Amino acid sequence: MQVTREDLNPCTVKLTVVLDPEEVQQGYDTAFRQLTKKVKLPGFRPGKAPKAMLEQVLPSQDWNEAAAEEIVRKAYAKAVEQEGLQVDRTTSPQVSLDELNQKEKKAEFTAKVPLPPKVELGEYKGLPVTQPPTDVTDEEIDYQLAELQNRRQSREKIADRGATEGDVAVLNLKAEGEEGDGKSFVTVVGQSFPALDEAIHGLGVEEMKIVELAFPDDFQVKEWQGQTKSVKVTVNSLSAVSSPALDDAFAQSLQVENVDALKNRLRENIGRAKQQMVRQVLFEGLLEALMQRSTVSVSDNMWEALADRRLRETAEEQGRAGKSLEEYAQENGMTVEGLIESWKDRAKLEVERALLIQTVYSTEKMEIGNPELNQELVAMAQEYGVEPMEMVQTLQQNNALDELQFRALSRKVADFLLAHADVTMGSSAPKTEATSEETAATEPQTAATESAEPEATESETAPAEGEKTEEA
Repeated sequence: MQVTREDLNPCTVKLTVVLDPEEVQQGYDTAFRQLTKKVKLPGFRPGKAPKAMLEQVLPSQDWNEAAAEEIVRKAYAKAVEQEGLQVDRTTSPQVSLDELNQKEKKAEFTAKVPLPPKVELGEYKGLPVTQPPTDVTDEEIDYQLAELQNRRQSREKIADRGATEGDVAVLNLKAEGEEGDGKSFVTVVGQSFPALDEAIHGLGVEEMKIVELAFPDDFQVKEWQGQTKSVKVTVNSLSAVSSPALDDAFAQSLQVENVDALKNRLRENIGRAKQQMVRQVLFEGLLEALMQRSTVSVSDNMWEALADRRLRETAEEQGRAGKSLEEYAQENGMTVEGLIESWKDRAKLEVERALLIQTVYSTEKMEIGNPELNQELVAMAQEYGVEPMEMVQTLQQNNALDELQFRALSRKVADFLLAHADVTMGSSAPKTEATSEETAATEPQTAATESAEPEATESETAPAEGEKTEEA
C-alpha cells in the first residue's frame, strides 16, 4: 500500500492511498464471504456452494460496494496508523473512491482526515469592547404609545415569511473585499434608508442577498458614508412587534392607573430590552476581540459538514416553496457557488467561535448545574412558543440536547467575559440599539422584557420612527 500525505492545514490531512493487488483481492474475497453466507442453492448448505456458482447469483453491484467498503475501511485505518495521525473521532473523514477495478486488482482513494481542533487561547480578561447607549428617549416612548393604539403588544419571531414593513430585523452587512465578519445591525424595515429597505424586503431569516448599496452620508460606519458598495446582506432574525390600543381604560386593563403610569412602565421595559440587546452586542464584540488574540484551527471536515447541512436545509425549504436552489440564489443576487461559499464562511466562523467559548469554559473550570439548564430550557421554550416539557421532547426527538447544554455554557462564558471586560461607553445615538449576529457560536436571544400587561412576556423594543440602523 502506497500512502501520499498532504497537510492541508494544521487540523486537516489529505491521504492518497494506492492499494496493492493482494489487498484489493483480499477485500473482494472478504466481501464475497460475507455476502454469500446466507445465499442458498439447491443441494448446498448456505455459503457452501462452489465459488463459481455463487458468483453467478451474486449481484456485481452489491459485491463491488461491499468490497469497496471493506477495502477502504481497512486501508484507511492502516494509513492513519502509518502516518501517526491522531484522528478527531467526533468528526467523520471525507473519503473519495477514485478507482476500483476487480479484474485489474486496482484500488485508489483519497481521504480528508480530521485532526482534533487546536486552540491557542489569547488573554481573555480585559477584552476591549464598546457599549452602545441604553438611554430611553422620549421619542421612543412616543412611538411606543402610537404603536399601542393599533396593535397588541408583542414581539414574536418570524420564521414563515419574509421581512415586511414594520418588522424588526437583525442584519449583517459585509462589504465585498473587506476583511472580518461584517457589521451587525438592528433596524425596523422601512425605517433605515431606502436602498437597504428595498434589499431586505421579502428576505427571510438566514437568507442572504448581494446588492449595491448607496450609503447615506450619516451612516454609522464612517468608512462607508457616502459610498456605494457591493454588500452581502444577511437577515439573522426577524421579529414582529405589536402593541394594543392606548387610552386610560386600556391602561387600567393592564393594571396600570393611567397613560402616564403606562409611559413609566414602557420606559422601564424598553430599558430592560436595551440592556439585554446591548449584552448581545457586547458578547459579539468580545468574541471578535478574543478571536484576534487567539489562534483557532479546525478541520475542514468539521465546518464543511455544518455548511452542507445548512445548504441541504435551504434546498429542502426552497423545494417546499416550489423553487430550486439556483432560483433562490439568483433571487438573492448570487450564484449557487456564491451561496455555497457564503454558507462555508458562516459555518467556519460559527465552529471557531464555539471552540473559543468551550475553551474559556474549560480553562476556567466552569460547571453548569440543573438550575442553569432549566433557565435555558425556559428561554428556549419561550423563543419557540412552546411549553418547556414540549421543548425537551423536541430536543430529545432530534438528538439535540447538546444544543441546550451549549446555550447554557455560552451564557455562562458570556457572563464571565463581560464581568472581566474593558468596557468603553459609546456616545449617545438616537432610537436604535444594535444587537449581535445570531449564530451557533453566540449567545441565543431570549424574551427581552416583560410586557406592560402582567400576563404577557413579550417586549416593546421597536425603535423610533424614522431611525437609522445602528452598528453593532
